[in-house]
Amino acid sequence: MGKSKSRKYKKTLHQQAYSHLQKMMALGESKEEAKKEGKTGDKIYSPETYKVYMKHINYFIRWIRKAHPEITSMKTARRYVNEWLQTRVDKELSAWTVQAEAAALNKYYGIARDDPKRFQCPSRKRVDIKRSRGEKVRDKHFSKQANEELIHFCQACGFRRKVLEHLRGDDLYDRARVEQKLKDAREAGDIAMIHACEDALTFFPDQDYFMIHRRDKGGKTRISPIVGPHKQDVIRRMQNTGPDELVWRYVNKNCDVHGYRADYATYLYKQYARPIEKLDYNHKFMCADGKMRSEIYICRSDESGKKLDRRAVRLVSVALGHNREDTAITSYIRNL
Repeated sequence: MGKSKSRKYKKTLHQQAYSHLQKMMALGESKEEAKKEGKTGDKIYSPETYKVYMKHINYFIRWIRKAHPEITSMKTARRYVNEWLQTRVDKELSAWTVQAEAAALNKYYGIARDDPKRFQCPSRKRVDIKRSRGEKVRDKHFSKQANEELIHFCQACGFRRKVLEHLRGDDLYDRARVEQKLKDAREAGDIAMIHACEDALTFFPDQDYFMIHRRDKGGKTRISPIVGPHKQDVIRRMQNTGPDELVWRYVNKNCDVHGYRADYATYLYKQYARPIEKLDYNHKFMCADGKMRSEIYICRSDESGKKLDRRAVRLVSVALGHNREDTAITSYIRNL
């Protein structure tokens, strides 16, 4: 016999969260356009962002089921968001992890930045970064000698792992091809590609070869220069790979792709940085957020007092696919 129709079916917390996040998905829509209209708050534009949010919300739900088993509604669970996030801080999770978990719940519940009850996450400090810093257990299972070409490839291009694993021979662009791609994108009205091409051509007028990073973090597409002493080796490998063939059929899981991305950023900064003594603190520079700031960036925290060329930092940020200069400084540019 089937279930009685009089018995009302109740979704689990996981099912409720899944249904709500599915309604927030806006794949194919332009986040840039939505930002201009101030309408990004209740939408998710990238499948990767969706996966990350779903993962952290599931962690929250598991905690709710243990700490507050009487809760059967995600709506009611909202009152325990701050309590849960505080438990994550108490466990001494990194500030980056706590902020990612807070971002997932803030998005899910539509908690505004100026909400006085919004959880105040611990500050992210450069000195606390552990990812890709120092010797790790996985390094024992990765031979740098045997993977020398892969390492040099990563250091020359600044990949994230997902892009590297899906890279094909046709993803190499010379300057003429970027210019043609820009024309095609304008005709097609492809806003994302227009921005990627314009950034490459505008910020790197002296570069002749680029790599296209398709569906990078946040679903973005960017075109970044190939740089460094192994540039020609990278170009040669790309040219010797078929247009639809994978450049790397296998990327060792122990390869520190993120760490080599930092090497790329540092090399790029050194290439473009001007001598600090030749810069003027009173000379203003247009930043990514449209604000005018000094062309000299003065570091804080553990590197307090160190001075950097803000223009060079901006170029690194563009190449990495970031808009915030502090991300390039705290997470990537090292050993200066």
